[in-house]
Amino acid sequence: MSDSLTVTAVQSSRDRRDFLQLPWTIYRDDPNWIPPLLITHLGLLGFKKDAYYIHNKIQTFLARRGKQVVGRIAAIVNQGHLDLYHDNRGFFGFFECFDDQEAANALFDAARNWLKSQGLENIRGPMNPSMNHEVGLLVDGFQFPPMFMMTYNPPYYERLITEYGFQKSQDLYAFAGYIEMLPKVLERFSGFAAQIRERFGVTIRTMNRKNFDSEVRAFQDIYNRSISNTWGHVPMAPEEVEQQAKGLKALLVPELAIVAEIDGKIVGCLVCLPDYNPRIKAIQGKLFPFGFLKLLMFKNRMKEIRSISANVLPEYQLMGIPLLMLNALVPVAEAWGIRKAEFSWVLESNSYSRGSLEKGGTVREKTYRIYDLDEFVPGKPA
Repeated sequence: MSDSLTVTAVQSSRDRRDFLQLPWTIYRDDPNWIPPLLITHLGLLGFKKDAYYIHNKIQTFLARRGKQVVGRIAAIVNQGHLDLYHDNRGFFGFFECFDDQEAANALFDAARNWLKSQGLENIRGPMNPSMNHEVGLLVDGFQFPPMFMMTYNPPYYERLITEYGFQKSQDLYAFAGYIEMLPKVLERFSGFAAQIRERFGVTIRTMNRKNFDSEVRAFQDIYNRSISNTWGHVPMAPEEVEQQAKGLKALLVPELAIVAEIDGKIVGCLVCLPDYNPRIKAIQGKLFPFGFLKLLMFKNRMKEIRSISANVLPEYQLMGIPLLMLNALVPVAEAWGIRKAEFSWVLESNSYSRGSLEKGGTVREKTYRIYDLDEFVPGKPA
């Protein structure tokens, strides 16, 4: 390369602007790329106040060749993860880079060195910035545009990451169901759903509009409790739950939020969102001055949805409740004319959720990957 390479920590307002704007340069010729919602990314990157960073830390870096920005990365300390797993691990995220191995290597070096200054030897990613947000590197399914709040990247990112030395830690899958599958699904599962409902006394309903705030918080509680034994997960802190509940309030559609109750107690929830990505692309990630209205108007005209959460409390997970909730989506899909529902993401190690979706007739369309680079793990030989 002709110009010398430098990697520096993001400090100035110009650095922050360059960090935010880089994806528009990298993906300018990629028809599948969806811009990030800039107002959301400001918080997730630590460029403005965000509940996630009450307990956690982030440091962002930029790679330049001469005056041109060629890459970016964030190094993240997730204190909740450290308290739970004691694995001496930091994280990288928000990685974007041209096809430039030297620049990628320098960015990973910068992230690792900063994490070492925080006392952390091991590194995992990509996390943007955690498992409760956008996560993973797309490694299969590039022919499909990403659904709302799912990651997307060029195929060469996998090579940049693995040639540095990262190795696969866990895969995450996106399953899809299409409208033409519905007759077969109804024929196969309607009777089974009725048996589950009768045997266990399960009541299925949609979100209660009148108690919207309390319902959203109940969903977040179910989520936190249901993932307690799931690989890599860290329950959200109360401040994060509060912030996410406020953010979801404008996005959630009550008809697409399915609640399972037993004896009046919420035991499971299936939360789907319209795929806002085509509208985000139309407004180029900018909510102001009028993007917010364009994003949220006429939600029932969006014909693709994404299930962001399908969770059942651990003590009720052997009752077939996920199939019951999936079955409850069918009349909504028919009424709205929904063409596609994506259930994402699902860990490869989560045989319970994978099995429910596979039995429900969905097909795996995309694979995302999380990588580790370990130097020292307590209890193992160095």
